[in-house]
Order: sequence, then structure tokens, then C-alpha cells
Amino acid sequence: MKTTSGVWAALALAILVGHGARDCAAQTKDLGWPNYGNDAGGGRFSEAKQIDRSNVGQLKVAWTFRTGALDEKRDLNEKATFEATPILVDGKLYLSTPWGQVFALDPATGTKIWEFDPDLDLLRGYSEATSRGVSAWHDAKAKRGSVCALRIFIGTISARLIALDGATGKPCEDFGEHGQVDLTRDVELRDAGDYQVTSAPAVAGDVVITGSSIGDNRAVRLERGIVRGFDVRTGRQLWSWDPIPWGKDTKPRTGAGNAWSTLSVDAERNLVFVPTGSAAPDYFGGIRKGDNKWANSVVALKASTGEFVWGFQVVHHDLWDYDVASQPTLFTWKDKTPAIAITTKMGRVFVLNRLNGKPLLPVEEVAVPKTDIPGDEAWPTQPSGISTVPEGLKVSDAFGNTEEERKWCADRIAASRSEGIFTPPSVQGTIVYPGNAGGVNWSSSAFDPQRHLLIMNTNHLAMRVQLIDRDKLQDVYDNRQKNRMTGEFARQSGAPYGLYRESFLGPKGTPCTPPPWGTTEAIDLFTGAKAWDVPLGSYVKDKHTGTVNFGGPIVTAGGVVFTAASMDNMMHAFDAESGKENWSYELPAGGQATPMTYVVGGKQYVVIAAGGHGKLGTKQGDYVVAFALP
Repeated sequence: MKTTSGVWAALALAILVGHGARDCAAQTKDLGWPNYGNDAGGGRFSEAKQIDRSNVGQLKVAWTFRTGALDEKRDLNEKATFEATPILVDGKLYLSTPWGQVFALDPATGTKIWEFDPDLDLLRGYSEATSRGVSAWHDAKAKRGSVCALRIFIGTISARLIALDGATGKPCEDFGEHGQVDLTRDVELRDAGDYQVTSAPAVAGDVVITGSSIGDNRAVRLERGIVRGFDVRTGRQLWSWDPIPWGKDTKPRTGAGNAWSTLSVDAERNLVFVPTGSAAPDYFGGIRKGDNKWANSVVALKASTGEFVWGFQVVHHDLWDYDVASQPTLFTWKDKTPAIAITTKMGRVFVLNRLNGKPLLPVEEVAVPKTDIPGDEAWPTQPSGISTVPEGLKVSDAFGNTEEERKWCADRIAASRSEGIFTPPSVQGTIVYPGNAGGVNWSSSAFDPQRHLLIMNTNHLAMRVQLIDRDKLQDVYDNRQKNRMTGEFARQSGAPYGLYRESFLGPKGTPCTPPPWGTTEAIDLFTGAKAWDVPLGSYVKDKHTGTVNFGGPIVTAGGVVFTAASMDNMMHAFDAESGKENWSYELPAGGQATPMTYVVGGKQYVVIAAGGHGKLGTKQGDYVVAFALP
């Protein structure tokens, strides 16, 4: 039997515990992740703070789900990449596989609720074998629980836009033809399998908007890189925007300029922000004279009509495959100005006024090297921006683990054109640094509004690019290789030159550029200053070399940056303020995806797709892994 004082002590303890439970619940209210980048503007920031800098080191695996995407043996598996970021909407976790399969999972347990298979022909060839995610739309006019009141949209590598019922996974029959729209219409399709959708569609009001992924460097005359808006209920096309309308007047007609990455939306202002790639082909511009607007740009369109509002070109007359591969990041600048940040393959960051596209931080047009290729004319200047990675490679910069390897790299630099960033391609061979993998690729960036930091993963890998006379191309083309990360031949049909490009590696596979070869870094978007920069991953255990990476970071109110992406299959947690690594975990396969986080039932989870990257050569798999505090 308790004494009186014991009863009061117990009561006091109960009251304290009760208050603590309520405080904890207030801090851990359920939080979703409703878009690919959490918010429609690609911020990749979560208010979740149950996991913070003090306890992130305690994270454990909460559940694992396997999609079975690679169970069937097929040649296409070799290039499969599991790059999806799940979304959490209405209590379900939705994600896609490289083959466009869509899963709905219980976010607390990883248990499958439903599965949809678009039944792609996977015996044919595809330029890319990936899907970065799905999008969601709520029908405000529908009764709760009615069919397709919540629609999940996915674009497939077979160029179909599909609408699914969020509750059951069944196609929404009123959308297009039995739930899907054929996106190959009106694009002047050249090669089936080279016109695809690999990124999550954008949703703005009652419009679903998508660009396309177009296989590079096949020819001058490629598919049109149009961006289209469709009615979310009927699938009827509402508008179409061509980034390079002048392309129809070149001889032969130039294609591409397509938006293959993720679009951003400012719903309040009825704006969609479109990142575009280069016009075809990437490495010879003699047929596409001029600056080539609006390729290699971010363009603001009216989301409801496709009407052009403004554009900002990050590269003029691209000769380096410097697509705008990243989703633009929408944020509020220091004087409350609506702003947009653009990260690029060059590793340059541009901070603009979101309403008119004018720079908020200085941008200068700087003179760059001239081309020596007859019939082409490199644009004389390029915009400067904020530089985040090394630009250009001198003989004295050559790296090697031994003096012999270093000399091999130095000799190759000396024998090539290497005059800094924007050195044009050449017949003798040109060192392109940063290479076409980045800088920043589709990985995009995360914005920490508490510290006004833009956080990104960068690559520090050079490419060696060589143009080949048309009459000599066949001899070398027959020896082409499958893996683009080691070497690639491309015909560039219709141009006087074909192409060979390869990662600039030494004789034993070590990059000829000095380490780190990949980093996670943070830029203060109010000043343009670098806040911190740390190696991401390692090729050698216990050494901070950094590695080539594909996949982006997220940041939370708990002050934690989560990212995987590196070639060592590790998931990392960094301190958002300092960049200090506070936790890491070896994934069951390559984590070449961007993670996400959410809170359900008062518990915060961090989820990553771990399925590897076929072209990069990381370990492949079909895992979805969730972490939580024990």
C-alpha cells in the first residue's frame, strides 16, 4: 500500500508524463510528403523534427519492402535504375519502379495495399529505364470515397501518361483512353523507346503537366521536346509549348530542347517552371545557329494556358550536354521576394526573382573559348552565376594514385583542348570539366528556410569528348560500349561529326581529377557564400574520397540533411548547420534516389529507394527501406 506522499508523487508523475505526451504529440503531428519534392516548388524540406541532430545516430530500420521489379531476367535490367522518391498522401505511401509499376504501401509497416502494372513491353530497347516518382491530385468536386477522388499520375518509359484511383490502383476510366494518354502524338516520333517520361508529372490546379526524356545524340532531327498540359479529369490536351520553335526552320529540323527533369509549380501565381535540355545534337551546333533559346533554360509558363511569362538561359548554344537537369527550387528571398534557385550541371547556381526572371544575385556574361570546328560557332560569352565545383583542368591538376598514373593523366590533358569550363568539343579531344554528369544532375537541391541554405550533391568528374569525322565514324562505332559511364559512341546523324565521350579516368580507373569526386554542400542563398562542403561517400573504406553520385538531399526542421546517392551504397545524415556527419548506414543496394520523410501515428520515418543504378554500376536491387528511432 502506498503512503500519502507516494500517492501524490505518483499523481505528479502522471501529470508530468501526460503533459510530456501532449508536448511530444504536438511536436510529432502527422506530416505527409505530398509531392516529389515535398512542396510543389521542390524545397525538399520537412517540418518533422522528432529525428534531430542529437538523436539521429540512433536510427534503425523500421521496415523494408521489395517491389520484385528485377525478379524476371531480361537484358533491360542491366540499365535499370531505382530513382523513385515516394510520396505520402491520404495515409498511403505511393511509389514507382523503373518499369512504371505503382505501389501503395502502409507508411507505418511497409505492407502492400495495392499494385498497378502498366504492362510495358520490356523486351524492346529503351534509352532510359527509370521512373523518379508519381504525382497526386484531389478532386475538390468529388464526394469523399468516390472513385478517383484522389488520382495518382505516372508517366512511363513507353511515353504514356496514366491516371490511377488512389484508393484501389485501378485506372481512372474517364481519363484519356481507359485511364491513359498516348504522349507520342504530335512529337514526330523518330525512334520508339527513345521518347519517354522519367520524372513525376507536375500538377497545377486542374492541369497535369509533363515534359519528356529524349535519347541524346542519335541525330539532329529528333523528337520535338514539347511540354504539354492536360485536363486532370478527362486527359484532354489543354496546351502545348515548344521550347525551340525555331527548330522547324533548320535544315535538317532540330529536335529536343526537352524538359526531362521535374517541373516546379507556384499554384498561388498560376506558374509552372520548366527546366529544359539542349537542342539536338549536344556536341555540334553548326546546324542550330545562335543562342538556341529556350533550350538550356528555366522558363516560367502560365500553368493553366502554357503562355510564356519569362525565361532565363543558363547556357547559350550548348556544346557540352549541359541540360538543366535539376528541378528548380522555389523559396522566399531575404526581402520577402518570391525567388527561384537553379542548380546546373556546370555546378553554377542562379538566384532569380520568381516573378520576372531577373537575377537577385549578380550574373555576368563572361568570355569563353572559341570553337575550332568548321561550320560551328560557339557563343562568345556564358553567364557566370555562383560556382560550387572546380571549373577546368590544367596539366598541373592531374591526379593519380602513383606517379605513373598521374603522368598518364597529365599527358592526356596536354594532348587535349582544356582551356577551362566551356572549352568546345574538338577533333583532337576536349576535357569537359565539369562533365555532363554534373555539377548537379537530376538530384536537384533542398532548401533549409531556417538557415536560408541551398543544399546539393555535386559531382567532380571530367569527361573527355572527341568529335569524329563522319567518314571515319563507322570504324569506331562498331566497337561502341553499353556503359555510358565508361565510354559512348554516338552517330549524331545529320551532322558532319559523330561523337565519342568517356569519363576521364586513369589507366586503373581512378579519376584524373583530384578528390573529392563528389560532395554535399550548402550555399547561403541570401549572400551566395558557401556555408559548408563535405565529401559524399568513398571509393576506399575509411577515406573521404567522395564518389560520383546520383540522388539528392532532403533537410528537416530537426536540422538534419539526409542523402544517399554515392557509389558506396551508404545512407548519410549530416548536420544542416555544419555539414558534420552524424550517422550512416549501408543500404542493401545502391541508393541512387532522393529520400523523403513523414510522420504517421506520432512517429517520424525516413524512406529511401535502394535499387542501384545500372549504368553507374552500383549494386542493383528492389528495396524500399524505412528508418525510425527505436
